[in-house]
Amino acid sequence: VDRARQATIFAREGVPVRVKNRKNERIRLQEQSKDNSTSTLQWPDYLVIGVMLSISAGIGIYYRFTGGRQRTAEEYFSANRSMGVVPLAIALTVSFMSAITLLGISAETYTHGMKIVQLYLGGLLGTPIVLYLYLPVFAKLNTMSVYEYLEKRFGVGARLVTSTANFLQLLLYTGVVLFAPSLALEATTGLSGNMSVLLIGLICTFYSTVGGIKAVLITDVFQGILMFAGVACVLAVAADDLDEGLSNVWSVAQDGGRAEFFDFSIDPTVRHSSWALAIGGTTIFLSLYAVNQVQVQRLLTAKSVKASQHALFLSGPITILLGGLTAFCGLVLYAVYRYCDPVTSGKISSFDKIMPYFAAERMSRVPGVTGLFISGVFSASLSTISAMLNSLSAVALEDYVKPACRKFGKEFPEEKATMIGKCLGVLNGFLCLAVAFIAKSMGSLVEAAIGISGAIGGPILGIFTLGMFVERANQTGAIVGIVTALVTCVWAAFGHPKPRTSLLSLSVEGCDNSTMFVQHRNATLPEEPVDESSYFYLYRISYLWYNPLGLTITLIIGYLTSLITNKILYKNAREPEPSLFTPLLASRIRRRRQDADKTTSSQLFVLQNRR
Repeated sequence: VDRARQATIFAREGVPVRVKNRKNERIRLQEQSKDNSTSTLQWPDYLVIGVMLSISAGIGIYYRFTGGRQRTAEEYFSANRSMGVVPLAIALTVSFMSAITLLGISAETYTHGMKIVQLYLGGLLGTPIVLYLYLPVFAKLNTMSVYEYLEKRFGVGARLVTSTANFLQLLLYTGVVLFAPSLALEATTGLSGNMSVLLIGLICTFYSTVGGIKAVLITDVFQGILMFAGVACVLAVAADDLDEGLSNVWSVAQDGGRAEFFDFSIDPTVRHSSWALAIGGTTIFLSLYAVNQVQVQRLLTAKSVKASQHALFLSGPITILLGGLTAFCGLVLYAVYRYCDPVTSGKISSFDKIMPYFAAERMSRVPGVTGLFISGVFSASLSTISAMLNSLSAVALEDYVKPACRKFGKEFPEEKATMIGKCLGVLNGFLCLAVAFIAKSMGSLVEAAIGISGAIGGPILGIFTLGMFVERANQTGAIVGIVTALVTCVWAAFGHPKPRTSLLSLSVEGCDNSTMFVQHRNATLPEEPVDESSYFYLYRISYLWYNPLGLTITLIIGYLTSLITNKILYKNAREPEPSLFTPLLASRIRRRRQDADKTTSSQLFVLQNRR
């Protein structure tokens, strides 16, 4: 029955609006379920996806049986410090740019505009800080787990608390990343989200476990190329569909209010102010690249510190290029759907599916192109997940398994380190699968990912910064600081209820049966807008402030607690090694100690002469 005629009949018969809406909604859901059950992929698409997954698995097998054949943990987790600048730069980029970027950033610019692009400026500000203040400390330490630094600087307690927090962060974040490509498969093939998660998780666990860090890094190069190819497919097909190609996209975005970049409001509850994006973006970058096990482990696979520095500098333009193209894709999709939004019209259930929906609807007319796009989304997730699984294994081995052996008086069998690492990789893979199955309840991809990174990553950045920059800091202050920050930030990130996020204008006027969609939208909207001030203030803070908040709380509480406990618990504590501090502070400590030694020596010389 035609929906417009049906609505007219209901009106004549005096059927209540809610009943009409329910019947229309039921019809829409039935038709949608029929559409979703029909695969839009053709055999060339499946062939492209199959080739991509086979190459990824093949690289893992190749590096299992070549080179040193992973006889040592050093080769398995650090590639024997043999990686070149270009492949490492690409790997650093794609491990940061997951499917959350391809699907989440495009959805963000589609619904909220281009402000989110300022987030990438944090990389420009943070890169020199990472390279010249943090990385030299880890390079001198020469260890597989970055948390060994905390044991040497503070003690075992600080190491275990921080390592456990990071382990939880990586598990949650990897689960969200693993869930992201299931949206693309669900929208294009009708394959259930759970089956998609299971398929991707098993393949990724296989090649990252079998091939070690070198397989992960080389696969990242291949997958990075596919990510650019997937974005290029979206832009090429959209350019062919739009009447004026891509030349009119910016003017359409301006008309829709999506071309605004800057908002200099100092209110922390503003979702995307320029201050929040700049400061939050910088601290997020530092938490990911300065002290995070995943990226520090990658940086230390280079042949030298200078090679690591060149790789991170090179990764910056690549990251900005891919992020900028992805954000522009969101504007392109808005130009395509500006008169018939698929979410408002009920064709898809979330804005994170907007790009996969476009692929299913528009790309399928060219065999293989949809498959190439899906491969790009797959690659974006595989590259990130594989890096995290390898790093989770390294952390579990160095921070839990080896200390447990020492505690029970047993010597850890180094010759079995690689095998134990692989078993831990498989276990971590299944744990991430479990998280992925519940990731759909965490909200939008971008907010979930940055919220997790901020709530846990900020305090972790804080404790490392406290150790490297504050000479008076001690273990009690470090633990009290990070625990206080973790409780506060996790409370802010996951506490409820939170106010609803407002969207820029979306239209269904160009859809078939647009009148019915408008009625449905009006019927489902709240009767009166809710005053945001009625919500608890901590729940209203922008998710971009979680990371700076965690960093600040850890530093302030940690420093104050250290000042107090130094006079009570650490009167005769041994001074830490200068190499555990950032280079500038380390050189100052060395000079001060040398001057003190000279003074002591001269005093001894005078006393001896007097005798």
